[in-house]
Amino acid sequence: MNLIIDIGNTQIKFAVFDGDQLIEKIASDPKKAEKSLQKIFQFHPTLSKGIVSSTADIPAAIHKKLSERIYLVKFSHLSKLNFTNAYETPETLGLDRIALVTAAADLFPNQNVLVIDAGSCITYDFIDNDSVYQGGAISPGLQMRYKAMHKFTGKLPLLEKTTQPRDYIGKSTLEAMHIGVYKSICYEIDAYIKDYLADYEDLTVVLTGGDYYLLSASIKNSIFATPNFLLKGLNKILQLNSN
Repeated sequence: MNLIIDIGNTQIKFAVFDGDQLIEKIASDPKKAEKSLQKIFQFHPTLSKGIVSSTADIPAAIHKKLSERIYLVKFSHLSKLNFTNAYETPETLGLDRIALVTAAADLFPNQNVLVIDAGSCITYDFIDNDSVYQGGAISPGLQMRYKAMHKFTGKLPLLEKTTQPRDYIGKSTLEAMHIGVYKSICYEIDAYIKDYLADYEDLTVVLTGGDYYLLSASIKNSIFATPNFLLKGLNKILQLNSN
C-alpha cells in the first residue's frame, strides 16, 4: 500500500492508496501532522512506499518518521513520468503541477486536457493528445485576491471565502468585494477554456483544488470537477518510480 503526502500552504494532506484505489484521506493542520501520520501507520500497518509533494521544505520530524517506516521515493522534475515535458524551464515547474499533469495523462490518455487547479494560486496546465505537456498559466486564487484588496488599499477589510454570490451587482462594499473576487475568477476560467477550445475542439477540462467546489457550479463550460486529482497523480508517480 502507498502513502501519499501533499504539503500545501495551509494544511497537509495524507492519502492511502491500495493500487489505484484511494482508501483514506486526511487533511491535517501542520501542527497536528505528526499525530495524524502516527494514526495512519497505526490503522494501515502494511504501508510500504510513500511520496511527498511540498510547496516548501518537508518538516524534519515528518521526514524522519517516514524514512523510518517506509521506502520514500524522491520526487523532483527528474522523476520518471508518463508524459513528455516540453516546458522550457522544467526545474521551475512546481511538483504539484507535475502531479496534476501526470493524473491527466493517466486518467485521460491520448486526449487534450486542460487541468485547472483552484488553490492558493489558480494554475492552468495543458497536455495534448500526444502526451506532451505544453505549459499553462498561473493567477491569484480566491483568498489571495481577498488579501490583496485588503493589503494594497487603505480601507477595504480582509474578508474570508464565502459561498458563490448569486448576483453580479453588489449593494454594499462587502457584497461588491465578494462578487468581484468570485466573478472575476469564473470569467477568467471560462475565458481560458474558450481560448483552448478555439484550438482544441476535443478538449477535456478538469477542475480540481481546494476551492473547486466553490467555483464549479458557475463555470459555463463543461468540466470534470474532482477533489483528488493531485493525489491520484502523486500515486501514479510513486508507482512509476518504485518498480
